[in-house]
Amino acid sequence: MAMTAEEQIQYLKKGSEDLIKEEDLLAKLKKGKPLLVKTGFDPTAPDLHLGHAVLLRKMKHFQDLGHKVVFLIGDFTGMIGDPTGRSITRKPLTRDEINQNAETFKAQVFKILDQEKTIIDFNRRWLGEMNFEDVIHLAAKYTVAQILERDDFSKRMKSGIPISIHEMLYPLAQGYDSVVLQADVELGGTDQKFNLLVGRELQRQFGQEPQVILTTPLLEGLDGIEKMSKSMNNYVGITEPPSIMFGKIMSISDELMYRYYLLLTDLSVAQIEELKKQHPRQVKEELAKIIVRDFHSQEAADEAAEEFRRVFSQKQLPDELESHIVQSGNYSAIALIRDSGLVPSNSEVRRLIRQGAVSVVQDSGDSRKVGDEKEMLSLNSGESFVLKVGPRRFKRIQVK
Repeated sequence: MAMTAEEQIQYLKKGSEDLIKEEDLLAKLKKGKPLLVKTGFDPTAPDLHLGHAVLLRKMKHFQDLGHKVVFLIGDFTGMIGDPTGRSITRKPLTRDEINQNAETFKAQVFKILDQEKTIIDFNRRWLGEMNFEDVIHLAAKYTVAQILERDDFSKRMKSGIPISIHEMLYPLAQGYDSVVLQADVELGGTDQKFNLLVGRELQRQFGQEPQVILTTPLLEGLDGIEKMSKSMNNYVGITEPPSIMFGKIMSISDELMYRYYLLLTDLSVAQIEELKKQHPRQVKEELAKIIVRDFHSQEAADEAAEEFRRVFSQKQLPDELESHIVQSGNYSAIALIRDSGLVPSNSEVRRLIRQGAVSVVQDSGDSRKVGDEKEMLSLNSGESFVLKVGPRRFKRIQVK
């Protein structure tokens, strides 16, 4: 993709938040050499979702322009635990947990990135080799006052919530990654801005040209409120079955749909504005097909669209359903729905039951609503049925 330096900047700014500094990036691009673009991912969870895809897509944009992309797996920093957005100290993961998650990352990122143009590296390669003297020399490059400028830390200080020394070392460790790799550009979510700025300052301290920082927005989850997160059960996993992905995208609000178009597709802002003149359902279905196509195939996207129409127009069950296996016994309806993963909290289950949005569907097609918040279900070995929440959420319950 042959573009001038100015055109590259405009292309890269689409769907981004901060660019520090644009004039620095312009100067680097005008040198005419491929830039080294670094993005770090701590493997603190095994699965990637569309929230991660926003950043991965921006990495792909740099690849499309001919730049070198380093997908840096924080197998060392992941053991420290990034304090970003944390009101308490993060529980550290074990080496085995980190390694297992890192392997799944490697298998998933190439659904977006070009494998032949991607350098995968691990920061244990240099951070794991540092001795205590090295750490002291690194810590001398940054002041306590600078570290306490971090919003997370200052809030915890004012609230009297402890901050461990190792948490203060995290930004230095991440910043030192940029020094070792001699990064020209570092990408990250807006919540990573402080860490990225530390890398820029450390490069100055080590006599390097400071990296440019480009941040991407944090993608809201299916609820349109909280950041997409598996723990919040408001996510779309990039390895989920096509029908599940499609149904989840169809469940989002019309307002959120256009933000997904901006951050998860290559359509221009002008093209997205044109979409707003069409019927929202048609536009949302096209978005769902684009996302399923990107992570599976066009055939899978077409099949998922057809199944969605069949299920929700003809009131049938999907062909593919995730299963939740339980032991035989007596269960409260609220606990069963919550534990199945369909709804994250008891209060939310109660609200949905009161609204008449929860049903039990037998394989015969017979269906009944769960109308009592205190209802108990007696489940026998070998039994199987489907829990349905609202028009789009299903989970098969299989009893051992």
